[in-house]
Amino acid sequence: MPGLIGKKIGMTSVFGADGKNIPCTVIEAGPCVVTQIRTEEIDGYAAVQLAYDEKKEKHTSAGLSGHFKKANTTPKRKLAEFPNDFTKELQLGDTVTVADVFIKDPLEWVDVVGTSKGKGFQGVVRRHGFAGVGGATHGQHNRLRAPGSMGASSWPSRVFKGKKLAGRMGGDRVKMINLKVIKVIPENNLLIVKGSVPGAKGSFLIVED
Repeated sequence: MPGLIGKKIGMTSVFGADGKNIPCTVIEAGPCVVTQIRTEEIDGYAAVQLAYDEKKEKHTSAGLSGHFKKANTTPKRKLAEFPNDFTKELQLGDTVTVADVFIKDPLEWVDVVGTSKGKGFQGVVRRHGFAGVGGATHGQHNRLRAPGSMGASSWPSRVFKGKKLAGRMGGDRVKMINLKVIKVIPENNLLIVKGSVPGAKGSFLIVED
């Protein structure tokens, strides 16, 4: 399953052949540089490590600087591994673009992995969809957005792990599957997919074929 590292540019909409307005996300997919090639003989599996987005040398550790120099490329911000199913034979330092992966006929479907927007500390109504306003039962009394009773009072006299409670929400790794590719603009390394993808504008994405 080949793929690319990309960046969320933002959302827009396009008109389909039937005249309907389709909400879309614009993704800058690549260009990515091959920084490591894993083989069955050495690593036990076949994969390709790709790097994306420029980074200053002074903000890069010595170990990573040597890693990038070995691939004869400049420091990058994001690294990711993909199974070595690319159509062309890749070598260290090669550049992989959106035209190498996503230009097919007919246009296909992709999976997109990103980090969801952080929402901060949230209560149970927003975080887990609790009903909130309701009858004053289960010890809830007049706190309409409180979770209510958490369980037995006599034994074990504690709340079990895994209970749905208030807490920090968002900032999770989210994978959206089967997003339809509406259009590919190879000259700008842009991929336009139907619907939304996780993350804020400018956040990194992993796009898989």
